[in-house]
Amino acid sequence: MSDRNEADIPATDRPVFTVEPWCVREPELRLDRLAQTESVFALSNGHVGLRGNLDEGEPHGLPGSYLNSFFEQRPLPYAEAGYGFPDSGQTVINVTNGKLIRLLVDDEPFDVRYGRLRSHERNLDMRAGTLTRTVEWTSPADRTVRISSVRMVSLTQRAVAAICYEVEPVGHAVRIVVQSELVANESLPDMGKDPRVAAALESPLVSEEHQTNGTKAILVHRTRTSGLRMAAGMAHHIQGPDRIAVDCESFPDVGRMTIATRLEPGERLRIVKFLAYGWSSQRSRPALHDQVVAALAGARHAGWDGLLAEQRAYLDEFWRGADVEVDGDAEVQQAVRFALFHILQAGARAERRMIPAKGLTGPGYDGHTFWDTETFVLPVLTYTHPSAAADALAWRHMTLPLAREHAEKLGLAGAAFPWRTIRGQECSGYWPAGTAAFHINADIADAVVRYVDATQDEAFEREVGLELLVETARLWRRLGHHDVEGVFRIDGVTGPDEYSAVVDNNVYTNLMARRNLREAAAMAMRHPDLAEELGVSTEEAASWRDAAGSMLIPFDERLDVHPQSEGFTNHARWDFAGTAPEHYPLLLNYPYFDLYRKQVIKQADLVLAMHLCSDAFTVEEKARNFAYYEALTVRDSSLSAQTQAVIAAEVGHLDLAHDYLAETALMDLHDLARNTRDGLHVASMAGAWSGLVAGFGGMRACAGELRFAPRLPGGISRLAFRLRYRGSRLRVTVSATTASYELLEGPELPLVHHGEHFTLGEKPVELDVPTTPTPPRPTQPHGREPHPRRTDPSSFQGPRH
Repeated sequence: MSDRNEADIPATDRPVFTVEPWCVREPELRLDRLAQTESVFALSNGHVGLRGNLDEGEPHGLPGSYLNSFFEQRPLPYAEAGYGFPDSGQTVINVTNGKLIRLLVDDEPFDVRYGRLRSHERNLDMRAGTLTRTVEWTSPADRTVRISSVRMVSLTQRAVAAICYEVEPVGHAVRIVVQSELVANESLPDMGKDPRVAAALESPLVSEEHQTNGTKAILVHRTRTSGLRMAAGMAHHIQGPDRIAVDCESFPDVGRMTIATRLEPGERLRIVKFLAYGWSSQRSRPALHDQVVAALAGARHAGWDGLLAEQRAYLDEFWRGADVEVDGDAEVQQAVRFALFHILQAGARAERRMIPAKGLTGPGYDGHTFWDTETFVLPVLTYTHPSAAADALAWRHMTLPLAREHAEKLGLAGAAFPWRTIRGQECSGYWPAGTAAFHINADIADAVVRYVDATQDEAFEREVGLELLVETARLWRRLGHHDVEGVFRIDGVTGPDEYSAVVDNNVYTNLMARRNLREAAAMAMRHPDLAEELGVSTEEAASWRDAAGSMLIPFDERLDVHPQSEGFTNHARWDFAGTAPEHYPLLLNYPYFDLYRKQVIKQADLVLAMHLCSDAFTVEEKARNFAYYEALTVRDSSLSAQTQAVIAAEVGHLDLAHDYLAETALMDLHDLARNTRDGLHVASMAGAWSGLVAGFGGMRACAGELRFAPRLPGGISRLAFRLRYRGSRLRVTVSATTASYELLEGPELPLVHHGEHFTLGEKPVELDVPTTPTPPRPTQPHGREPHPRRTDPSSFQGPRH
C-alpha cells in the first residue's frame, strides 16, 4: 500500500470518493471534478434522469435532465452522399430542469465559489436510492447557514422525483429567500463544431403552456423539429416559522415559487419539492398536463416519507437477488454495487423504451443505444432484474417495422436493426463501423434466447421473442451465401472490433449468426401456429438449420488459432513499440485505412466469441486464442477489459483477470477514460458484475442448466453473489478452496460445478475448488498493459484512453 500521508497529496491527486461498501461519498467539493461527479451522482429510474448538479444550479459541469427517448432531430452532414446513409440523426436533449432550488441569505446568493465553504459532503446511498448533500456555508456578509438536501428519482412512481431541502441559521438570525424553479432551454456548454447541429439543439423546446396554482407550476413544451411534447410540474410542502411569504409565477420557460422568511437560531425551513414529468409523440397538450397533475397528486399522497419507504423496499428486494460481496478488494466491492445500482436505474422503469449507452446520466453518444445493451447490460438484468431485460427487448420488438424497412432499403430480407438509435431509425452515418456491423441482429437474438432460458417466460417467447428471432434469422440467410463447396459464408461485415472493418467471415459474427439461425428454427417448431402466421415454412426453417450447420468458422492451421476474421492473421502487425502513449486511442491519431489492414484490435472480438459461444471452442483453443489476441488488443474501447477479465479467469490467468476487472469496474469512479463528464459507461460498469460472476464465478447458462467453475485470484479472499434463475433465487459463495451453493427460494435447480452435475435443493451444497497450474502470463501491446492490481490497489489508474 502507498505510504504517502493524505495531507501530503495535492488536492487534485487525491481520490474524489471515499471507499465504502454501500455508498459513494464525496467528502469535499471538488470543482475540478464537478462534471465527473454530476454523472456519478446522477439519479434515474429508466424514464426520468437527473444529473447530480448542485441544487442551486451553479457552478456546473454540464446541466442535465433527461426523459428516456425524448430527442430532437439534427442534420447528419456528409462530405459525399451515399446510398442508404441516414439523412438526420437523433440527439437526446436537456429537458426542463426541476432540480433547481436557489437560496439567498440576507440578500447574498448561496454560491460555493463565494464566501467560505466550511464543509460540503455528498453521498449516494445505494440501499436508500438517494443523493444526500450537507453544507455549512458562511456568506461574504459573515452569515452562516447549514443546508441539507436529499434527492431521489422514484423507482415505484415512474414519473416522479422529489427533493427535501432544509436550511437553518448558525449563530445569528438570517433572512432567507428560497426560489424553487422549473427552467426550460438552459444554456449548455459548446455542443460541437458543426453550426448546423448547434443550431438544431440550441433552445430546442417551444413553449405551449405555463401556469401556476398555489405552490404548483406546470410547463408544457414541444420540440421544434421532432414534434415531441413534454410536460414538467412541481408542487411543494413547506414547513417552518409562521412568518412565511410564498409567491408563485410562471413564464414560457420558467416556473418559480419564491419563499421568504426570517429564521432565528434553532428554527429551520423545510421544503419538500415534488416533481413530475411526462412526454408523448401523440398525446395532446391537455392530456399531458393532466398526466403530470395526476403524478404530482400521487407523489403528494405518498408524501416524502412514503416515497423514501417505497424506494427502500424496492431496492431491498433488488439486492436480495442481485448483491455481490467481495472480500479483499474494497474498491471493487464498492464498484460492483455502484454498477448494479446504476444498471438498475438505467432499466428499472424504462418500460418498452431503450437503455442508452450512458443511461440517463449524460448526453454522451447523443443518448443512443447500441449493441452494448443486449450484449453487456441485459445479461446482468436477466439474472438480477429480469422484467427490465424483457422491457428492453420488447422495445426492440416495437421497432421491428423500422428494422424491416432498413433491411429492405439495403436489399436484404428480415430485419436490419440500427447500429445506433433512439427511436429505431439508423443514426450512424459511418458505414464501416455502423451499418456493416450486422452482428447487432444476432446480439439481440442472443439476448432473447438468454432471457427465455432464464425465465421460461412463454408469453414473452410467443409475443416478442419468436418474431425477433425469425426476422433476424431471415437477415442472415439473405446476407450470407453457400459457396461452391457448400460452406455458408457471411462476407463484408464488421465485427465487434472496429479497427477491422468490412471483413469476410468474422468468427464472432458467424458464431452468433449460427446460434441465431438454430434458435429461430427451434422456436418456430415450438410454436408452429405463430410461425405460420409469420410466414415461416418448413422449407425456410430447414434452410436456417442448413446454413447454421455449414457455417464457416475460419481456423489458422499454421498458428493453431482462430483468426478474428478470414485472413486476419496474414496482416502485418501494428508497430506497438513505435507507438507513443499519447497516440492512443489510435482512431484519433491514425487513418482508418492503416488500422484496417493491420493486426491491431480496438476491443475484444474473437475473445468475446469465446465468452458468449463458449462451447464452440476447446479448452486448449481458448488458451491459445487468448494469448494470441492479448498481444494485439489495445483496449481503445471501454468495452474490452470486462471480456478479457472473463476469459483470462477461464484460462487460468487469475491475477490478470483481476487487473482487467478493476479497469472495467473503476472506469467511472476513477474517470479512467477522462470522459465520465458526458455520462457513465453503463456497459463497462456491467463488466464489474460479469468479471466477478462470469469470470471468477465461472457462471454460464444453457438449456435450463447453470454451470459454475469458480476460482479466485490472490487479491480476493471471498466472493459471494446472488442470482435469479427460473423462478429461483440462489447464492454462490466462493473461497480459495471451496464453493458453497444455497437455494434461497424457489424450486430446485440442476447445477454444474467444474463439470460435476448435481441438483440444488433445500440443503446447501459445498464442493471443493480444484487447483490448476497457472499458465505463463501473456504479453500485451507495449504500454497497454493493465495496471497490476495486487501491487497497490489504492493507486490504480489504468490506461488513459
